[in-house]
Amino acid sequence: MIFPDKDAMIQKDRFGDIQPVALDNTQIAFSYKSDEDLRKTHLIFSAINAPLLTKAGTKLVKIGLKLKLPVRGILKKTIFQQFCGGESIQDCEPTIQLLASHGVKTILDYSAEGEKNEQGFEKSTQETLQTIQRAKGDPHLPFCVFKTTGIASFALLEKVQAGKELKPEEEASFERVRQRVDTLCKAASEAGIGIFIDGEESWIQEVIDDLAEEMMQKYNQERVVVYNTYQMYRHDMLANLKKAFQRAATHQYSLGAKLVRGAYMEKERKRAEEMDYPDPIQPDKEATDNDYNKALLYCINNKQRIALVSGSHNEYSNQYLTLLMQKHSMKPGDSRVCFSQLYGMSDNISFNLAHAGYNVAKYVPYGPIESVMPYLFRRAEENTSVAGQSSREYRLVKSELQRRRIDNNH
Repeated sequence: MIFPDKDAMIQKDRFGDIQPVALDNTQIAFSYKSDEDLRKTHLIFSAINAPLLTKAGTKLVKIGLKLKLPVRGILKKTIFQQFCGGESIQDCEPTIQLLASHGVKTILDYSAEGEKNEQGFEKSTQETLQTIQRAKGDPHLPFCVFKTTGIASFALLEKVQAGKELKPEEEASFERVRQRVDTLCKAASEAGIGIFIDGEESWIQEVIDDLAEEMMQKYNQERVVVYNTYQMYRHDMLANLKKAFQRAATHQYSLGAKLVRGAYMEKERKRAEEMDYPDPIQPDKEATDNDYNKALLYCINNKQRIALVSGSHNEYSNQYLTLLMQKHSMKPGDSRVCFSQLYGMSDNISFNLAHAGYNVAKYVPYGPIESVMPYLFRRAEENTSVAGQSSREYRLVKSELQRRRIDNNH
């Protein structure tokens, strides 16, 4: 197995004869897809693989939805079906069962966006509570998730982080935010599952971190319930993770750490430039990758008090984590570690790891098509912009289609 990342190279003298899990078996990766589904996936990724086509298609879909043109049916059978489980929790049931039959767990993610008022925040809270109830007692749904901006005003979080004085009604509103977060974490604790607090923009992230750590101190005493998200594309995030662990150790609770590379890079850079403050983003992808892998090492080295979820589509990072676990004599199914990818992406990673006995959970977004479209547009853009992401998906799907054709001809 060749590892191209020079700084984070796995040295033979460090790992001896330990071998990483191979992630290139397409038969295992796409075993859950019928020939028809695989051809549809091939078509979607061939389109996403063409940036101009993706941009034009995104614009046309936005116009079509705005003008209420009959594009809903086409969307539902293509990009929505590829990346989402359905419009409701009930719609997601076949996906949950299908993934479970291949050893892959599900994280139901209510991905409707644009809630801007108290009524909308309450609706999102109630929907997340329903995902917790669905997960209760089901080993195939070990986690649930929420975005703080789904249950709180972005402007309010920004004002709190900036240290500005709040009006009495804003104080009351922020107290309701704290109560919603507590309600969700308490429900997850009582249901016996974990809950992820998603990462967001740097100018509201500190408030989210404070809320997350407040909940960890309350609910992560006997086991890890609450997980905060660490976006490693920020150059200060490795240090933030270490400080969070030190606070957890001082106050005697366990740290739940979900590591991701991040999702707001262009937005972060643009704001830093416009407002003339230091760019919080890593100088390049290599720096992000190196800090991500150092964070994996730090978490495994401190596994007695850290539960880790590695949310990565990077093959190297996933293989590196399997090697770290083996080096630390951790069994693949160790409950302190879970690998996670988005539904519809990186099946070669998810299904090959699950086949090898590792804990793997797919984020399965759901919600009304119109409300989930911002999420889907980001997935299309992400696959187009991340170097090699859509090319890799396309190449693997194409390879599996060829393998099946050869098998069928024999």
